[in-house]
Amino acid sequence: MGKRKGDPVHGWLVLDKPIGITSTKALSIARRLLNANKAGHAGTLDPLADGVLPLAFGEATKTVPFLVEARKTYRFTVQWGAETTTDDSQGPVTRTSDVRPSFDEIVRALPDFVGRILQTPPVYSAIMVDGERAYDLAREGAEVVLAPRPTHIHWLEIVGTPAPDQSVFEMMCGKGTYVRAFARDIGRVLGCYGHVAALTRLAVGPFERASAISLEMLEKSAKDGAAKRNLLPLATVLDDIPALAVTEQEAAQLRLGRAILARGRVSLREGAADDGEAITGPTVYCRSRSGDPVAIAIFERGELRPTRVFNFSQ
Repeated sequence: MGKRKGDPVHGWLVLDKPIGITSTKALSIARRLLNANKAGHAGTLDPLADGVLPLAFGEATKTVPFLVEARKTYRFTVQWGAETTTDDSQGPVTRTSDVRPSFDEIVRALPDFVGRILQTPPVYSAIMVDGERAYDLAREGAEVVLAPRPTHIHWLEIVGTPAPDQSVFEMMCGKGTYVRAFARDIGRVLGCYGHVAALTRLAVGPFERASAISLEMLEKSAKDGAAKRNLLPLATVLDDIPALAVTEQEAAQLRLGRAILARGRVSLREGAADDGEAITGPTVYCRSRSGDPVAIAIFERGELRPTRVFNFSQ
């Protein structure tokens, strides 16, 4: 197997993705500008959408699962009066209505969409159906039926009415929530139909749009040889899990994939649960006493067992 092209670049980049390109394309451009040998993104943004697209490079790709679970915040515009196949402005119209909801009607409808709810994903989504993506089946003209899924909308509010047939909302939601599905569903509840006309992601976990960098600015910094200065430490996404300093000897063991004794670490036992056979506890971020990332580990049977090990020599 040949050596990966590019440099061993490690860390997170908070990109302000522009409208009109896919998340994969945005990642490809950023990877080229940083000359990185390994990269991935956390949470796809449709070409129609702009805003926060967190990009992971090198060893930071091992922390992507922690960000995928993070809350996301969106600002989006719902166009009233039409439902589309894609639940956004990209698809052909399937239903229309002359009804337009009042501000008060919209406000009264919102509580039913807050909290733990069941939501049917859009037919044009990346969900797998019999080994194929739902959107691929839909484009081929196949009938796609997706089951409702539980999701969590933490808060939701209407923040503007730029026109009688448009309303602007802001939403904070958990993993697996589709803004397009909300637009479709509230349009049906209000009897007017609706779809997403514009969407901006304002935040993903600790990453906010105010601190995101555009592709234009990233390209400028690359020309100045300063692109890597925009990277954030991989531990930025691990703030919500316990951190534990380990000795150099323990770090060496963890980096080899070996468990270390967790004796004396009372906080780990306090967060542990008895599953009937073994005491298992929380996920822990292990770092050296100088602050260097070492591993992600879980507490199990009195030991810390590494599940992801960081190797910055790659």
